[in-house]
Amino acid sequence: MLKSKKSSDSLTVMTNIVLPNETNSLKNLFGGELLSKMDRAASISAARHSETKVVTASVNHVSFDLPIPEGGIVVLESKVSRAFSTSMEIYVDVWLDDPIKQKKVHTNSGIYTFVAIDDDGKPAKVPEIIPETELEIERFAGAKRRKELSLILSGRMKPTDSEELKKLFLGE
Repeated sequence: MLKSKKSSDSLTVMTNIVLPNETNSLKNLFGGELLSKMDRAASISAARHSETKVVTASVNHVSFDLPIPEGGIVVLESKVSRAFSTSMEIYVDVWLDDPIKQKKVHTNSGIYTFVAIDDDGKPAKVPEIIPETELEIERFAGAKRRKELSLILSGRMKPTDSEELKKLFLGE
């Protein structure tokens, strides 16, 4: 039996400065560059949690709420929001940090799914997550709804009635 872990045990913080070769014609960080950075942070969180090799299974959601300008300091914070049998949902928050004004602004977020892989290249079991903070508990509950919705949309799960759908979408 795998020992449960706290969500905070998987916390990964990456900090970078946005360089000119990472920007678009508006001198903001390319979306693809940001996705790559988010994927790296999420993979470290997944590996910390599972203590195995991991692979990206899906990018479930990414929001590009605010641009990150050239020269800006970007901080990515990721941690496992929920662990399933062999997969993990990782939530990544992106911040623009201004150390001079001592101000951090939330610019983007993303939800990734990773699968743990054993030495034979097969999916490996992962420990359960114990959420502690209010935000971790909220994201933990949301992860179950997102997984169920994904299974319904892919045809791998069928809701039994409208009450089940109500629970899924409204969290009731």
